[in-house]
Amino acid sequence: MTEEVALAFSISRNQAYLLAETSCALVARLPNTLAALENGDIDLYKASKVSQLTREVSDEVAAQVDAWMAKRLAGRDPGAIRKSVDHAVQKFDPGGYRERAATKRALRHVSLEHEDETMSKLSGWLPAEVASSIYASLSHAARTRRANDTSRTLDQHRADIFAERLLAEDGHGTPRAHVHVYVDLLTLTGAREDPATLAGYGPVPGWLVREMAADPGSTWSRLITDPATGQLLEASSGTYRSPASLARLIKARDRECTHPGCHRPAEFSEIDHITTWASNGNTDHHNCHAACKTHNLLKEEPGWAAEPTCNGGMTITTPTGRTYHATPEPLHDPRPEPEDDTPPF
Repeated sequence: MTEEVALAFSISRNQAYLLAETSCALVARLPNTLAALENGDIDLYKASKVSQLTREVSDEVAAQVDAWMAKRLAGRDPGAIRKSVDHAVQKFDPGGYRERAATKRALRHVSLEHEDETMSKLSGWLPAEVASSIYASLSHAARTRRANDTSRTLDQHRADIFAERLLAEDGHGTPRAHVHVYVDLLTLTGAREDPATLAGYGPVPGWLVREMAADPGSTWSRLITDPATGQLLEASSGTYRSPASLARLIKARDRECTHPGCHRPAEFSEIDHITTWASNGNTDHHNCHAACKTHNLLKEEPGWAAEPTCNGGMTITTPTGRTYHATPEPLHDPRPEPEDDTPPF
């Protein structure tokens, strides 16, 4: 079947296999995702994000994930859909996820691919928290060097530091990096198993976060959320430059650039006014959000506009008149109030 599909569509065998696999999964196990595809809410590439991340789970878990994703597909980019599916798989199959994670973590390796014009690619298949920490550490060191040496780009500094550290035989040059993990207190204590979020990566299971939190070198920051919405509580200021407390709150709330389709971690982004300060925009949590450099400058381009909606959300209008809505994801699902005051509260 794969070969026939490859011939019919003039595509490679690997592409044909993925197309056939996705089609079979949609018809047999993912009716809600199939309906979204048929209604035009998503395209086949976005649908494949659901099928690929559920290929190793049981039919029962796949059905739960499919139902949970039914209202989380339309209007979202492939990266956001992938993260939501990953979250759902961890939510409905924590035991299976842990077994599969252990298998994949055991397959960690480094590979070398030789390219053209004297270049090669050295890459590592590593646990997410390790890879994120390495990249954050390289980026921090690269920005420090870049401040004193502008003859090289930030990417060049990052690559050079990467090579220097790997070639060093004396054990120096391995500073610890600060990576951001957002986790529910109940998950941190083991009372729940809701997935946490590793900045720049996406959902990670509770057991991994507890291992990271138990490291003597870890530092914690307390964030207070509204249990009814999962959003961080209010903070505000009347000055132009965001105070450190407001900046920390916004970066923790948004976790990544809030422009639809952009997933640059908030700690590498800027605190930006949705309605500009020059247009009397307030410096508070409603009008400020995390934005990467590109999308911070984009709204200044002719024809682009952004209007705040609430709590970091915004409506973006493009030069063609199309509108898009962006709202920071809550840190946890809304929780109903207890029916009585009988412990546990």
